[in-house]
Amino acid sequence: MAKLVVDGNEVEVPAEYTLLQAAEEAGAEIPRFCFHERLSVAGNCRMCLVEVKGGPPKPAASCAMRVGDLRPGPEGQAPEIFTKSPMVKKAREGVMEFLLINHPLDCPICDQAGECDLQDQAMAYGKGGSRYGENKRAVENKYIGPLVKTIMTRCIHCTRCVRFTTEVAGIQELGLIGRGEDAEITTYLEAALSSELQGNVIDLCPVGALTSRPYEFTARPWELNKTESIDLMDAVGSNIRVDTRGREVMRIMPRLNEEVNEEWISDKSRFIWDGLKSQRLDRPFVRKAGKLVPVGWGDAFAAISEKVSSTTGDKIGAIAGDMASVEELYALKALMSSLGSGNMDARQDGSVLSSRDGRASYLFNSTIEGIEDADAILLVGANPRLEAAVLNARIRKTWLAGNTKIGLIGEQEDLKYKYDYLGAGSDTLEGLASGKGDFFKVLKDAERPLIIVGQGAINHEDGEAVLAQAAKLAVEVGATGDDWNGFSILHTSASAVGAFEVGFEPAEGGKDIAQMQNGGVDVVFLLGADELAFDALADSFKVYIGTHGDAGAHAADVILPASTYTEKSGLYLNTEGRVQQANRANFAPGEGKEDWAILRALSDVLGHKLPFDSLAALRSQLFEAHPDLANEGECVKGDAGAIADLAKKAGAVKGQAFVSPIHDFYLTNPIARASAIMAECSQLKKGLAADAAE
Repeated sequence: MAKLVVDGNEVEVPAEYTLLQAAEEAGAEIPRFCFHERLSVAGNCRMCLVEVKGGPPKPAASCAMRVGDLRPGPEGQAPEIFTKSPMVKKAREGVMEFLLINHPLDCPICDQAGECDLQDQAMAYGKGGSRYGENKRAVENKYIGPLVKTIMTRCIHCTRCVRFTTEVAGIQELGLIGRGEDAEITTYLEAALSSELQGNVIDLCPVGALTSRPYEFTARPWELNKTESIDLMDAVGSNIRVDTRGREVMRIMPRLNEEVNEEWISDKSRFIWDGLKSQRLDRPFVRKAGKLVPVGWGDAFAAISEKVSSTTGDKIGAIAGDMASVEELYALKALMSSLGSGNMDARQDGSVLSSRDGRASYLFNSTIEGIEDADAILLVGANPRLEAAVLNARIRKTWLAGNTKIGLIGEQEDLKYKYDYLGAGSDTLEGLASGKGDFFKVLKDAERPLIIVGQGAINHEDGEAVLAQAAKLAVEVGATGDDWNGFSILHTSASAVGAFEVGFEPAEGGKDIAQMQNGGVDVVFLLGADELAFDALADSFKVYIGTHGDAGAHAADVILPASTYTEKSGLYLNTEGRVQQANRANFAPGEGKEDWAILRALSDVLGHKLPFDSLAALRSQLFEAHPDLANEGECVKGDAGAIADLAKKAGAVKGQAFVSPIHDFYLTNPIARASAIMAECSQLKKGLAADAAE
């Protein structure tokens, strides 16, 4: 630690802190454009200038100078800096005047207006006038894809976008060329950016040079109502802010959460909002003479009641989709139990995970933040770039920081970091678990080995053997100690962990999805389930409770319109088991209702009335049955002993190749498939893949 005096206030900070960080620790405000806590130091903008006592007779860039580089006073006094001296004030005014020389007067038509760093800092630190009388320069706009719009005349060359795409996203497709007045940010090949995280440059840009293309000219920030919520596009549970105007979602932004997504979100999370209002189900439907006909809620419930009353409990089933909240899973399970049915499942992808093997067998036990502590990582049947783009950025961050060794068993893909390719499938994993191969020694020698098991490894007929072999490997390399549990399951479904927690899986003697298909049940309730082979359910009466006219609605006999994740309040557990709450930002269109309310009303008609009349009452019962779910923001914990028990079941595998369940990052759920923005991104990605193949 080192002592430093900032504007007369003494503060003690680590010697590796920059003067900017030390000044903020002391409560001083330092303006900046190029500096960002998660990016390398560039020292471009010079807005963060401070005066260093005893230093050269000129201001110093506080972002590029460390506290440890300062000299003490002549009698050993602590170094002293000033952030508000006349020298600093004059320097900042000069820098601001220089930045505004070529900046256009676009504020009335700029999407960044109202939340622009340049506007704010020009007001706070600028001089209020300009001595520049020459013509302003103009720079040609660049096409970098359907998501990010460029107005490069506004660019102040802070290079945040270049550093983000290179360091965090792992693509080298943006750069700064030229010098002086000819300098400009451009793409090297004049093509669309290929990263699934590119939208984050919109938030990073301190001016209006990079803005959201889909959001262009649609709203001003002061018009919008802002609601803190949770993203459901993958199982990471990224923290988001939903901005609405009236009943319409206008945009989605990231929120800071160091333990989950830091301050990044994927492009699917950010740009999915147009799918929230397209192809929506806004009234109940019943299939009559082969066609879906709009009806009232009473008629829809009567049609369901007639079918349910004509069969028995063991011939009724329920399948939950990837975006179901814990409350509606709990309510649907209660309804199935009251009907005498144990036929329920939420594993649409065919995963073999089960709560019967203990929590540790289905959680990302290391936690997402814990990835940064790992010194060796093995990916088993996972493609985190497509399955959890923000988590993949965390792996890349770990790899960059410590040169962590990474191994991969499965499909060979560009993950944006170097890895050792070990093999394609379960036979490679079995050999590794038996102590064969160089990477076994890497894991064995590591202090905190991390084994990430993806759904591609365990969603096939050999899944149970593969899961047991992965557990055996974790035990063999010491990944399941008292202070570190590196056996981690990477889910692709936002509802998966919540379903295991409330026991939404086949009861003793109950049927799973495969057994429900091909005539296994007479009536099946589909709670937002769209990723199924519906031909196999052709003989069943299908009740679809969902939001979009997707596969489930097309196959349904009765449709009950529900609410999306922005239209209801609900609890979700992400892949690490962290309890988080999504909040209602707007309302469902037409006659759409919240899922739990639909189930409550339906239960009354079926003669098995559920014992709650409000969401608060439902949660009260939920927390009584599952107390850990009341600890919002905390991760539920698993016992590492469950992994040892699982390892004992390890047997011979069939040599199955691991294939990721996600092939198109942009079209993984009904909301995404209803989005024109996601459709354009998908087509562009296919075009880039075709060009690369050629």
